[in-house]
Amino acid sequence: MAIQGAIPVEFTTVFPHGCYALGVEAITDFETKRPQTDRATGLPLWSVDVIDADPEARGKAKSVKVKVASEVCPTLPDEVPGLPFRPVEFESMSVMPYVDDNGRHPRVAYSLRAKGVKTPGASSSRKVPTASGAKDTAA
Repeated sequence: MAIQGAIPVEFTTVFPHGCYALGVEAITDFETKRPQTDRATGLPLWSVDVIDADPEARGKAKSVKVKVASEVCPTLPDEVPGLPFRPVEFESMSVMPYVDDNGRHPRVAYSLRAKGVKTPGASSSRKVPTASGAKDTAA
């Protein structure tokens, strides 16, 4: 098979209306209680709570967590005055489908990865420093 691993995808394909970050927290491995690390880079993983700005998004599709691998906690862009969250864009995104069998019926879910986080419209040189990340969502 020609495709192995994650499939590259554009930010605007994943979030055509943009997205907003609510906050960031370290991800801890459930079994070992130690910080979880990215398999590809070995860097610690951080979870960014994201709200999809798509007015049609409902339920679980409205709020997702994006995993970002970074040596230090990613710094999010400044809040927009009057709003409790920050508009963000993710750079160099890719999608990795997997089977989520935690419910009654297995379903296909997707983990989205990004190599960087930036303020919307900012050039790559002004991006928020990060290494890589992922967004988990179920279809």
